[in-house]
Amino acid sequence: MASLLYLVHRLPFPPNKGDKVRSYHLLQHLAARHRVFVGTFVDDPDDDQHVAALRSQCAGLHVERLNPRVARVRSLAGLLTGEALSLHYYRSAGLRRWVARTVERENIAAAVVFSSSMAPYAQAHPQLPMLLDMVDIDSAKWSAYAPRHRWPLSWLYRREGQRLLACERQAAAQSQRCYLATDNEVELFRSLAPECAGRVEAMNNGVDTTYFSPDVQHASPFDAGEIPLVFTGAMDYWPNVDAVTWFASEALPLLRARWPLLRLHIVGRAPTPAVRALGADPAAGVVVSGTVPDVRPYLQHAAVVVAPLRLARGIQNKILEAMAMGRPVVAATPCVEALDVQTGREILDAAEPGEYVAAIDHLLRAASAAAAIGAAARLRVQQRYTWASHLAAIDRQLVELGRPSPGFAARPTLENHPVA
Repeated sequence: MASLLYLVHRLPFPPNKGDKVRSYHLLQHLAARHRVFVGTFVDDPDDDQHVAALRSQCAGLHVERLNPRVARVRSLAGLLTGEALSLHYYRSAGLRRWVARTVERENIAAAVVFSSSMAPYAQAHPQLPMLLDMVDIDSAKWSAYAPRHRWPLSWLYRREGQRLLACERQAAAQSQRCYLATDNEVELFRSLAPECAGRVEAMNNGVDTTYFSPDVQHASPFDAGEIPLVFTGAMDYWPNVDAVTWFASEALPLLRARWPLLRLHIVGRAPTPAVRALGADPAAGVVVSGTVPDVRPYLQHAAVVVAPLRLARGIQNKILEAMAMGRPVVAATPCVEALDVQTGREILDAAEPGEYVAAIDHLLRAASAAAAIGAAARLRVQQRYTWASHLAAIDRQLVELGRPSPGFAARPTLENHPVA
C-alpha cells in the first residue's frame, strides 16, 4: 500500500456528471489499495454538502472553493502571459501550498492527476512520478468549438486549443504514463504529440451495471399515452446544450410529424436559458426536467434514448448507462465509434437529421427489434465495460510502488449514486 496524491479539478463526488463519474470510480479504485491524499476544487455550492462523505474515503483531503464566474475573469490573465486560460482558471496558491506540504510530510510515492489542467501542481515536484489521466484531449474540444462561434470567441477558442495542446504535450512527456478514454483519442494524441507516443494508452470508461439495471420498481415519470425520447446529461455543458438544441430544431419536428405523441425529455442538472427555452412551448414537444433524484426511471421507461452529440469526445457515460438499463440507443456516429459495440445490433448510430429520424422511427415501429437491441446492449456493457477491468490499467504502473497489505480492508464505498 503506497501513499498517493490524487489531483482532480472537480470534487469527485457525487458522480452526477460525466467527468465526476470517472474521477469518482478512479478514486474508489485507488482508495481500496492505497492511502490517497486528494486535492480538488468545489465549483458548485451544492457539492459542499458532500465534502464530509468524501473526506471519509481519503487519507487526506484539501478542497479549494472556486467561483466559476470569478475564475473565468481571472483566467483572462493568460492573454497577458501567453498561457492557456485553463491553467489560470484552476490556479490556486492554497492548493499549491497543500500539495507541497503533503509531498514533504506524507512520503508520497506518486501523483495521479485527473485532467491536464491539474498537471502543473504535480509538475512542480519533478521528483514525483506522475500518472496523468487526461480522459479526453481538451485542446481538441476547444479547437472544435472555434468554427461554431463568431469572432472574438472563435479566435479565443482557437487560441485556447493551441495553447492547451502545448501544455498537454509537456505534461504527457513528463508523465510516467498518460491515459485517454478511447483508442481513437490515443491515436489522435499520438499524431498531435508523436514524442509522447510510447507513454500514452487507453483506459476506457465503465458503468456500474448493478446500479444501472432494469427494475420493475421504477415507476414511470412520463404521462400516460406519450412516447418518450430521453436525453440525459449536465445541461450547462456546452456539447450537451448544442446536442439538444440541434436535435430539437432539426430532427424532432420531422419525428413528431410521424408520431404526434412523441416528446423529447431533457433530463439533467443546471439547464441553461437556451435549454429551458426549448421547453417553453408545450406544442414543441420538449420537456426540460432539471435535476432529478434518480435518472434510472427516465431511462427505463424511455421508448428510445438519444445522444445526438456533435462536439463531445470519448466514451459517453450517458450512453453506457442507457445501454446498461437495457434501452435502445441512437447516438452520434463518433460516439458509437468510440465504443466496442456492434452497430445495428447493440446500438444505432446517426449523423444527419434524416438518419436520426429513420433510426428512431424504425425502433418505434418494431418493438421486438428495439427490445432485442436493448437486451444486447446490456449484455455488451456487462461483458466489456466494467470499471474494475479498465482501471486495472493504472495498477500496472503502481505495482512497484506498493501492493495492498494482505490484511488491508478496503474502505466502504460511498453511498448515494448519481443524480442527473
